[in-house]
Amino acid sequence: MDITTHLAARLKQLRQSGGLSLTQAAELTGVSKAMLGQIERNESSPTVATLWKIATGFNVPLSEFLVTPTPAPRPVYDPQSNGMTITPLFPYDAQLRFDHFAITLAPGAQSDSTPHEAGVIEHVVVISGALDMQIDGVWQTLAAGEGVRFAGDCPHSYRNAQQTPTQFHSLIHYPAKA
Repeated sequence: MDITTHLAARLKQLRQSGGLSLTQAAELTGVSKAMLGQIERNESSPTVATLWKIATGFNVPLSEFLVTPTPAPRPVYDPQSNGMTITPLFPYDAQLRFDHFAITLAPGAQSDSTPHEAGVIEHVVVISGALDMQIDGVWQTLAAGEGVRFAGDCPHSYRNAQQTPTQFHSLIHYPAKA
């Protein structure tokens, strides 16, 4: 099963297991009913920002959508429009409550993230290039080897102002469920 087919099936499964209509899922996630329907029918590949909204709304880790039950050696999610490629390094671990991703941001690309679930902590470490990060309205630039830890439940953005791709890792800790 390829990643987009898995993503479509997983979204539909989560929605139906919660007994939600597309309208209710749209209210829960902040993603339009039309877009959710297109994703479920595998007619549209959502941006990473949209996937985060869906994962946050359904209160599941992002890797729920990125890691197939029988994963390829390195599953990669690369929505065509925003220049961000995500490769799960370690899919969600229920005991430790984290995801670990390798991310490449194309030259000139920017990805804006809506706040994640309350209590989410994100660690970002730049592997190569430079990464501009906006965390809760404040921009900072990280060079290769530098990192930042921040509350993922505030608005944040990733931007590559360089002429070459920027590679970084994102380790995301999810809060314990009550």
